[in-house]
Amino acid sequence: MKFRKYSVLFFIAFFPGIISVTAHAGEGQKLLNSFYKEVKSIRADFLQILLDDNGEIIQESSGKVVILRPDKFRWDYKEPFPQQIIADGKKFWIYDSELEQVIVRSADQTVTDTPALILSGKKALDENFIIKEEGKHKTLVWVALLPKTSDTDFMKIRMAFDPELAAMELEDHFGQITRILFTNVERNPKLDLKLFEFVVPEGVDVVGG
Repeated sequence: MKFRKYSVLFFIAFFPGIISVTAHAGEGQKLLNSFYKEVKSIRADFLQILLDDNGEIIQESSGKVVILRPDKFRWDYKEPFPQQIIADGKKFWIYDSELEQVIVRSADQTVTDTPALILSGKKALDENFIIKEEGKHKTLVWVALLPKTSDTDFMKIRMAFDPELAAMELEDHFGQITRILFTNVERNPKLDLKLFEFVVPEGVDVVGG
């Protein structure tokens, strides 16, 4: 069996976890710095769009996300196919109810190397990235994160603030862009730890562990 690629592309890739930024910051870096210093948890709706190298839409998906630092997150995809991506800091699950399959990995295998940690991680950002200002477009202030090494799946990560987190873009080496748009963002909501627990449903195939 295979997982649907529309959501897994965003998570199963090399990407170091982050939490702090450089001291010398412009407007975008200041917003990024404020975000990582002040935000301990997030709850939001999201729209995820995968674009090809010509800017044409390949796939769209949507759902809800909750994040609790450090290293805990839950992405519930509602449309077009239900899927859950959950990390509790120790294990990482990708569950597709229609395919009746769940992939399980330890945090050491996956979570420390996933783009999801751009929002929930704990390593120093400037250890792994060059941070560049990209200015303001309409109401959004953009900042780019460029990996310092070439062995990553993504060439560039961009984040936008208004001043809350509004969007993320991840560009791979083939020119495809995964764009995440956040709405109804709640900063520092109180989150139940049970949100980050996953119990494998009966009859579901388990891959890994």
